[in-house]
Amino acid sequence: MQYIRGGTFAMGSDDFYPEERPVHTVSVGQFWIDARPVTAADFRRFVRETGYVTLAERPLDPELYPDADPELLTPGSLVFRKTSGPVDLDDHRNWWEYIPGAFWKRPGAKGTTVNGRDRHPVVHIACEDAEAYAAWAGKELPTEAEWEFAARGGLDGAVFAWGDDHFPGGDAMANTWQGAFPWENLTLDGFEGTSPVGSFPPNGYGLYDMCGNVWEWTSDSFTPRGSETSTSPCCAAQDQRVVSPEHLPGERIPRRVIKGGSHLCAPNYCLRYRPAARQGQAVDSSTTHLGFRCVLRAS
Repeated sequence: MQYIRGGTFAMGSDDFYPEERPVHTVSVGQFWIDARPVTAADFRRFVRETGYVTLAERPLDPELYPDADPELLTPGSLVFRKTSGPVDLDDHRNWWEYIPGAFWKRPGAKGTTVNGRDRHPVVHIACEDAEAYAAWAGKELPTEAEWEFAARGGLDGAVFAWGDDHFPGGDAMANTWQGAFPWENLTLDGFEGTSPVGSFPPNGYGLYDMCGNVWEWTSDSFTPRGSETSTSPCCAAQDQRVVSPEHLPGERIPRRVIKGGSHLCAPNYCLRYRPAARQGQAVDSSTTHLGFRCVLRAS
């Protein structure tokens, strides 16, 4: 973990998406934060010692999803499917699929394995899974303000965790999507999918993967900050078990703030691999690009 002294900073951004506005002054106390996202190896150790079963592995309650296709009410998770060509970017179902049997150990469901990916971030983690791990480790999930303060690395107001240039000196600074999402990934950063934690330089506080790779859970409930609602699409997935627009997850199931963006964020679609970016994710959702890291607050 890395020690964060705390302080006051300008949180949010007025330059990108409505949910990030307005910029406002926030103070945070001192805390320690994981230098990297929790890895598959970390989570395996937790499961072996506790016998924990993630939400994606458990039977589902039909009452929570009254309009869902019964075939989707089996244990599973949301898996990204790269398309063969351009698709309608307003319909996330073109690249997200609810796959029975997908969970942290089998990220692509049957026939896939997390073996050999010990240093990759653990994924297919719902909010309560992250909280259970944090409690076992004697830690907690960060607040949104703690997460953003740490992600900025002392560069208050900068666009990215490393500054304002997307590719400074032509070098990739994070695992994101280069090319036309969701069908053309040029992999200029060297990765398709998640990357081992620490594959890119740390920010000013010695923290890795604060931008890109995987979205990360925080402890804060999601509420829009201003009167505007973002109409811009995002790589963060909505639960496909909910098929009726009158029954969106955010209306019936609580949402938490997730931060950091992921390897699926692309400038032509979702430029959210920035410290100020934020999305609301239903607490029962797990996906191939959603993980977490923990904090320990200093007394």
